[in-house]
Amino acid sequence: MNKNKARDTRPSKDYKNLKQYVVKEECELLEFLLKTFSTQSRNSVKSLLSSHRVSIDGAPVTQFNFKLYKGDTVIISSSPIRKKTRSNLPIIYEDENLIVINKPTKLLSVPSDNEKGSTAFRMVNDYLQQKDKHNRAFIVHRLDEDTSGVLMFAKNDRTAKALTDGENWNKLTKKRGYYAIVEGHLENKEGRISSYLKKNSQNMMYSSKKKGDGQLAITNYKIIKESPLFSLADVNIETGRKNQIRVHFGDMGHHIIGDDKYGEPSNPIKRLGLHAYELDIVNPLNGKLMKFTAPMPKEFQTLMDGNYIQCKKPEGRKVKKK
Repeated sequence: MNKNKARDTRPSKDYKNLKQYVVKEECELLEFLLKTFSTQSRNSVKSLLSSHRVSIDGAPVTQFNFKLYKGDTVIISSSPIRKKTRSNLPIIYEDENLIVINKPTKLLSVPSDNEKGSTAFRMVNDYLQQKDKHNRAFIVHRLDEDTSGVLMFAKNDRTAKALTDGENWNKLTKKRGYYAIVEGHLENKEGRISSYLKKNSQNMMYSSKKKGDGQLAITNYKIIKESPLFSLADVNIETGRKNQIRVHFGDMGHHIIGDDKYGEPSNPIKRLGLHAYELDIVNPLNGKLMKFTAPMPKEFQTLMDGNYIQCKKPEGRKVKKK
């Protein structure tokens, strides 16, 4: 990665001196806290909630009987975690079981080791709890931090399990469509990329052609527009591996613009040129096919129309080694 562009990975100011505890079985929040801090008095444990120092995966919670589920992470901060009002959440769809948003770029889907509060998960939870303090979101899939577009959350445990248990997500998902802007012009305007993805010691993904040497990743693409310097691809993935699209286009020597994690491409729109424009999924509760879409970002259209001031044509980019 270009060190000059490295992000500030310091924790959010609201999340200082964190202690984290993973939930092993379903229970209420106060019950969990009393067991976890068994050497402290009941009033002392309750004060953690009343002083706004408790969050579930980064989303602040104050009610004693908030329901916890296996896999939740209860986070205790040494300082109060401020609640936030969400009045402009980019909602695509919402019903009693699901909420789907158009996630902005440069926003984590879910908490990371270095960031707990500034996430799409936190935003959706804040929004849902404004309606009812017992509401919450459940994670069912993710988008990369720098990728914008369609992101779904469940609103109850029943729906979350129906979507994610075993291989349900891959079986239920019928289309995962992305727009990708890549450097240069591809010789083959349409194709299918298949490889096995692995993680190296730097937490970077890379391709292996050896069968079984990593997780199978399949990416289908079609070039739908070209400008003098760039190509716009309509991408559909058959598998949802980490950084799959970024690695596969990098393997071809046509990095996605703004992707300084896997190459050193130009960055004319000051963001990663990847957007999840469509998610088609069978609702496991009623068997109906649901289609969610997010329009192409304006900066994508402007760039491909040639209205951005361009620097000289980039030379061929080297593919980063493992």
